[in-house]
Amino acid sequence: MKKISLGIYRQDPSADRKGKIVKYHVPVEEGMVVLDAVRHVQENTDPTLAVRWNCKAARCGSCAAEINGVPKLMCKTRIEDIGDDITVEPMRSFTLVKDLVTDISPAWAVARSLPHFHPRQRSVHPFRIEEMDVERSQEFRKCIECMLCMDVCHVKREHNTSYVGPRYIVKAASLDMHPMDSLDRSKFLDREGGIGYCNVTKCCQAICPAHIRITENAIIPEKERAADLFYDPLMMLLKRLRKVKD
Repeated sequence: MKKISLGIYRQDPSADRKGKIVKYHVPVEEGMVVLDAVRHVQENTDPTLAVRWNCKAARCGSCAAEINGVPKLMCKTRIEDIGDDITVEPMRSFTLVKDLVTDISPAWAVARSLPHFHPRQRSVHPFRIEEMDVERSQEFRKCIECMLCMDVCHVKREHNTSYVGPRYIVKAASLDMHPMDSLDRSKFLDREGGIGYCNVTKCCQAICPAHIRITENAIIPEKERAADLFYDPLMMLLKRLRKVKD
């Protein structure tokens, strides 16, 4: 049976161990994905290996990792597509718990700080929603919160900023574009969310397993909305005139 060389990052910070890549030789069959190989190591070679996974169907996002240096889902990455020498490492943008498991709880803290859905007041007339308006926000509902976009984002990875990251720009866009929502999250994204730090490299969009057009349909519209409200000279003048009038 054919075997591949599988390098897995091993480190237990609680035991003050230094991280290193440990090589394993794993037998493979046709159709195997990287998660299958990692689980083979855990089940047959070293049961102390820590790895997070759940559905194995690219729906839960739990098995996110860096495969040969590229953020991907282990359950969606076929071994035959990447060769016989594979290296699997944890996501670098998050604090390491052990081996391939990282702590993504800071992301949930950002989710709690984002202004939530706020439905507009109902009128006596039935509210009609156009199909186009539904489709705009529906795309963002495909997000499985794997956090790969947060991992690949160089702003999150390399700089200590207040930037909430592409996942939560997508979340804000899904609410701002909802036809029943009444809030404008531009102020939050500009002042607290650090949206100005994003320089639109499209790296998050390129690796999204749900194929969400993160940059084009979420980040750019939200950046434009914030720029119009807070940096456009004409809009700033109109704001001042309204304050004087009030």
